Amino acid sequence: MPAARNPAVVASTRCSWYETGTDQDAFPGAFHYADDYIFMPLQAASQWDGLAHVFYDEKLYNGFPSSDVTSHGAHHCSITAMAKGITGRGVLLDIARLKEVEWLEMGYVITPEDLDAAAAAQGVEVRSGDIVLFRTGWRRKFIQEQNPVEFMAGEPGLGIACPEWLSQHEVAAVCSDNWAIEVLPGELDGELLPVHMILIRDMGMTLGEILDFEELSADCVEDGVWDFFFCGPPIKFSRAVGSPINPLAIK
Repeated sequence: MPAARNPAVVASTRCSWYETGTDQDAFPGAFHYADDYIFMPLQAASQWDGLAHVFYDEKLYNGFPSSDVTSHGAHHCSITAMAKGITGRGVLLDIARLKEVEWLEMGYVITPEDLDAAAAAQGVEVRSGDIVLFRTGWRRKFIQEQNPVEFMAGEPGLGIACPEWLSQHEVAAVCSDNWAIEVLPGELDGELLPVHMILIRDMGMTLGEILDFEELSADCVEDGVWDFFFCGPPIKFSRAVGSPINPLAIK
């Protein structure tokens, strides 16, 4: 078995070249170099939502005022609070495989019963402190069909009953291969992203979004092992409310 897998390859983020090495004549000898840079939103690819990312009733997680988030960044609950890394036992729950589909349909509500059924089918137990990864196949749909409009129009994801399940299992963080963790359109009329509000603002749970689980899922099927060491430290952007990541699942 390979020592490590990378379950979070970011889908095509473009770089711009600062130096190509083709027009450098100022150095002695044979030396040339290439350099590049990138400009991107911090939550536009595989990424963590920090705890200042979502708030309501003018309160962040832990009771801090939402006014602490300004044009100069988050003065509390920023991504740097997680700077030492998010690591631990990871568990992949493959809901798309459980339902025997390539990907779940837009608007499919994942329930606690689905999570329990996936764990039972895979022979894995979710324990206190685990990082739960659940696969919907939604990123796979985008990669195959290349339809960004449909990809962003909605998604399968966690329903409003799942935060209680995550709390009961004392899950430390939750990650998905969709772009917002929760089902869209949502279940509550007049409320946008209620699962975000519960998980981030009420529970202080970090969310990982737009991860690539295809290679990891195939490996878990091959060896029958659905848990692993998960490592996904954020980049330490001062006062940021999120960060791109390149997480690893190590068996």
